[in-house]
Amino acid sequence: MTQDLYRNRDFIPDFDEIVTETAVRSREFAKRVEIRPNVPYGPGPRERIDIILPPRMAKGAPLHVFIHGGYWRSGSKEDHWLVAAPVLAVGGIAALVTYDLMPGTRLGPIVAQVRAAVRHLTAMAPDLGADAKRLTASGHSAGAHLASYLAAVGAEEECAPPDLPTLGGLLLVSGIYDLTDIPGSFLKSEARMTPAEASAWSPLTSRQMRGPRRIVMVSERDTAPFHSQGRQFASLLEHTVHDAQFRVEAGLNHLTIVLALGDPKSPSGLCLSGLVGG
Repeated sequence: MTQDLYRNRDFIPDFDEIVTETAVRSREFAKRVEIRPNVPYGPGPRERIDIILPPRMAKGAPLHVFIHGGYWRSGSKEDHWLVAAPVLAVGGIAALVTYDLMPGTRLGPIVAQVRAAVRHLTAMAPDLGADAKRLTASGHSAGAHLASYLAAVGAEEECAPPDLPTLGGLLLVSGIYDLTDIPGSFLKSEARMTPAEASAWSPLTSRQMRGPRRIVMVSERDTAPFHSQGRQFASLLEHTVHDAQFRVEAGLNHLTIVLALGDPKSPSGLCLSGLVGG
């Protein structure tokens, strides 16, 4: 039987343990910082943002947005609070966004929700003490896919979305940039993505907007599609926006890369800090 290379559980023996560790570390981190939870950016119960503030706020602080993964059909911002640590380490404000899930919500509206969340955050920036001109974003797995559309136009969109905030940088971690295999993958009954959605929202066929520096990151132990798509996407960015970097994080897999991203002293965490503070 052919293995499904998108089913990460089959390639990570301690999958559940790492998921639990990430959530536990996030809650331990939350005890030491100030969090403004569940700030609404829309009317729906999952249209919410958790804002995490640095211990010593400075006026004009950088603002960083993180978008969690879960193959568009699961995931929570609370389980990813630890990713704020490298942001706070350079005096930044971290905002973790969540969104509605497939199959109850289609992919296009989810992309629109993430964009709406970032618009809302930039409008809030003065009240937070942040500088909206120092805005960066990151995402993991499906979150990287969604984050890419903060600086891209979908294949079926006629023009760039109105009032989309200008980003200084994007860190895209273990993302999916060609969705054509997803409708027939193990997610067939879980996300119920249609071939039309996959075609409309594949970053590799989207128009990339100039502006933010992009870092495309994969873990060494990610499966082949994540590596091949990451390299293809980084190559596309190098030829279109001319400011892109491809990184492979040694010794990590699709889940431990999130733990590394939340460690301000790890290479992944230092990369995030550099993007935010640069």
